[in-house]
Parts: sequence; structure tokens; C-alpha cells
Amino acid sequence: MAPAWAQSRVQVLYAGSLVALMEHSLGLAFDRATGFHFEGYAGGSNALAQQIKGKLRPADVFISADPKVNALLMGKQNGNWLDGFVRFARSPLVIGYNPASRFAQDFRARPWLQVLEEPGLRIGRTDPRLDPKGRLTLTLLARAAVAYHQPKLVARIFGAPENPAQVLPEEELIGRLQSGQIDAGFFYSLETAEAHIPSIALPAAIAPHATYTLAILNRAPHEKAAQAFVRFLLGPKGRQILTHNGLELIQPRHQDMEGRPSRPQAGMGVHAP
Repeated sequence: MAPAWAQSRVQVLYAGSLVALMEHSLGLAFDRATGFHFEGYAGGSNALAQQIKGKLRPADVFISADPKVNALLMGKQNGNWLDGFVRFARSPLVIGYNPASRFAQDFRARPWLQVLEEPGLRIGRTDPRLDPKGRLTLTLLARAAVAYHQPKLVARIFGAPENPAQVLPEEELIGRLQSGQIDAGFFYSLETAEAHIPSIALPAAIAPHATYTLAILNRAPHEKAAQAFVRFLLGPKGRQILTHNGLELIQPRHQDMEGRPSRPQAGMGVHAP
């Protein structure tokens, strides 16, 4: 039988863009309010889903930055890890830049697309194969190419989709920018707000958003703690913390609340969209 301390923890695998929120705000508040203990692990949403699927990392709760990633864990062919999920918040993609960079004044004074094409600008972004933010970054430039009638825009700024000169692990991107290893990068607005990084808001017509989702995994080893975490995150205190950290809240639709009786109603048994 597992010791009491082991049963009181909840293991949460979450999108790397939520590190500061989870480790410095929500996790600590959850511990104080419930008596359970938050244990988090951050990474690219796709990479985390593959780790769950391959039984490489135990988890009770999965938080993704892209609803589509949840499909990797649904159905018999994927191990039946999830029955469904709840969307709970959004954050738009922005360009963050180092205020000490020689390109900082250009970002403040010139159109963002022009600055991205300046010679010598060191750009950081995440891997589109592993992280939704990396895919949304490509989506942004593809939309801009169409909107501004520049068919070669993506290749001029990014080169190859997985260009090793630009692609970095999500959990390292902010640190690389702050240390001056890169001049600018693509982030969600909550990341730049939390890290006090100056940023450029992108045109609403082409700017994609992260949509964060929440799910308790089937066969979660700490079911009671997982339910408590979901109730806290979706409850008044949790939503207050999310808003304070710059997230746009999404009210879960009524149909997203249908599901297995063993899951809390404000939680998990939801159907896939």
C-alpha cells in the first residue's frame, strides 16, 4: 500500500508556456487551499502526450495548449488515456524582444514584419512537431504571407519549418531571450507579461491563440487529488489566479460537462469536439 504522502500528491503534465503560472502561483495556492501537493512537469504539449502514451512519465492531469493534441490520447488505438477535456483559457501569440538588443528600438518604431527580416536578427521559436506554439508561429507567418501578398515570406524569415538555428525547447525560450542569446521570439502573451518582456501585439486578423485544455487521465494513480486540482483550477480562486496571470478565461460549454460520474462535473468527462 502506498504511503499517505504519495497518495496526497497530484502529478500534472502541462504546456511549457505555463511554467511560471503553475510553479509560482497556482501550484502553491492549490497546496495551501487543499492540503494536497502539486507536482508539475512542463514541456511541449505534443511531446508530453507522447510521453503519456508511451508510459514514460506518470501523470494524473494533462494540460495542453492545443485542443487537437488531446486526440493523441483518445480511443483504443491511443490507449484510451482520455475520454474528453475542457477548454479553460486562451492567450494570443505575440513577439517578445530583448530590450537590450540592438533591434529593440526597431521593434518599437517599425512594422514587425520589416524588423523580422533585418539581417543579423536572432529569432527563437519552438519546434512545430512537438509544441503547439511552434505550429501557431508558422500559422501566423503563413497568414501574413497571404494577407500581405508575400508568398515567400515564411521562407525568408524562418527558412525551413524546423530550422535548427531558430528552433529551441519551449522551456528554454524565455531564458535564451533574457540572456541575450536571441533578440526576439514568439511567445504567448501570458509568458511575456509574467516575465516582464516587452512585446509586440499582432494584428487580430492573423494572430493565432493558444487554447488551454484540462483533463484527468484515465487510470490516474492519484484520482482524489486530481479531482481536487481540477475543482480548484476551475473554481473561483483558480480562475482569479488565471486572470491575474494574463489568461483570457473560457467558460466551459454545458456539453463539455457531460461524462463519467466518477469525474467531477466541473472537470473531466467531456466529449471530443
